[in-house]
Amino acid sequence: MRITQGTFSYLPDLTDDEITAQVAYALGNGWPCSVEFTDDPHPRNVYWEMWGLPMFDLVDPAGVLQEINDCRRAYPAHYIRLNAYDAGVHQTMALSFLVQRPAEEPGFRLDREEHGDRRIRYRLHPYVLDRPAGQRYT
Repeated sequence: MRITQGTFSYLPDLTDDEITAQVAYALGNGWPCSVEFTDDPHPRNVYWEMWGLPMFDLVDPAGVLQEINDCRRAYPAHYIRLNAYDAGVHQTMALSFLVQRPAEEPGFRLDREEHGDRRIRYRLHPYVLDRPAGQRYT
C-alpha cells in the first residue's frame, strides 16, 4: 500500500529530473519552497518536521534539490515532501508532493468500533505507529 498525499501521489516516484522540473515551475511562478519530513505519514498528521527554513531567496532549482538531497541523506527511511507556497494568497500551499518514501510502507488496518444506538465507527490505524517514534522504518 502506498501513501497517497499531495500532488502526483498516484504516479510512480518522481525522478530527480522530474522533481527539478516541478521546482522550476514553482520558482517560475514565484512560489518559495520548503522541505519537510516525517515518520508518521497519517493523513491527519499535518505537523511534519521542517528541514531548514523555507527557501524564500532561492531562484535556482538546483539549490532546492540540494536541500532535498541533504534531507534524504539525513533521513533515508522517512517520508520527505516538497511544499511550494503562493505568497500572494496568504502563504497558501500551491504545490505539495512526496520526493521520498521508505522502501517498505507497512500500510494501514481498518478498526471497527461499535457504539450505542447501533452506530459503527471506522478508524484507520497505521501499522507503523505500533513502533516508537524514530524506529518506525528501521
